[in-house]
Amino acid sequence: MRQRARTYRRHGARGVAVTLTALAALSAAVLTACDSSSQQGGRSGSASRPTPSPSPTPDWDRTPRSLAAVGDSITRGFDACSLLADCPEVSWATGTDARVNSLALRLLGPAGAAARSWNHARSGADVADLPAQMARAAAHKPELVTVMVGANDACADTVERMTPVDRFRASFETSMARLRKDAPKAQVYVSSVPDLKRLWSAGRADPLGSQIWKLGVCSSMLGDAEDDSLSAQQRRDTVRERIVAYNEVLEDVCADDDRCRYDGGAVFDYRFSGEHLSRWDWFHPSRYGQERLAEIAYRNVTAVQPPTGRLGGQAEGGAR
Repeated sequence: MRQRARTYRRHGARGVAVTLTALAALSAAVLTACDSSSQQGGRSGSASRPTPSPSPTPDWDRTPRSLAAVGDSITRGFDACSLLADCPEVSWATGTDARVNSLALRLLGPAGAAARSWNHARSGADVADLPAQMARAAAHKPELVTVMVGANDACADTVERMTPVDRFRASFETSMARLRKDAPKAQVYVSSVPDLKRLWSAGRADPLGSQIWKLGVCSSMLGDAEDDSLSAQQRRDTVRERIVAYNEVLEDVCADDDRCRYDGGAVFDYRFSGEHLSRWDWFHPSRYGQERLAEIAYRNVTAVQPPTGRLGGQAEGGAR
């Protein structure tokens, strides 16, 4: 302020007037130049300029360098190598078996799969177990998390004991929130729940398979496998409809997360046959079935654009 007072006293009012006149001329020149530049660019004012997004959607990384898996017995490779036992080495997500060629092997190579992939799935798990699994997965700070869950929620003793859809949604939302809290930048690949009615259709023709199912394997769908009565058909349709509803939840919740990619119903739609099923229980994927799951996952994780399957992964006509 003292310097400004001295300048005013030194030059007087005339000096200030000259300075103001010069500033006005300079401002006019700047405005003219800006207007000319705007017209040359084909825009006539600031109102037409695009407003940048406050939180741009991150690009999907097609080459993640670490991977954690959560889910149920399918991701653990249960009954793929021996009776009533996990076989994580053939897991579609993190396995080390060269023939299966898991997602981890395809993305990270053998050394990377051994050092930077973790399988926190658990045989018998349902969606209520997912938040705790997500917490364990997030502790590794993985660049990609794979999710395959829901089969056990549908495979209850009776139709009435299947997990309600609203409870399924709440557990999956909690799981995603837990991951975002501990590993906010992790990408998530979500597999659709397999079409268990197609499994019933593929396995019922095998005498051994239908006998094994009588031991209580997924009774809601596979119980009384040879029964073609109207009530049995309605029961299987009810289970299938519940699985479609689960898939809709998975797709819906995933769509709300910028770093999540749903498989578009690819696993649900896949037309697997008896050769894809374990010879011990005719329910879990065999090595060959695990290989197909790995192929589907790799194709979707490395695709430029996310899958665009129909909502819930509703197969053409369904399995009858």
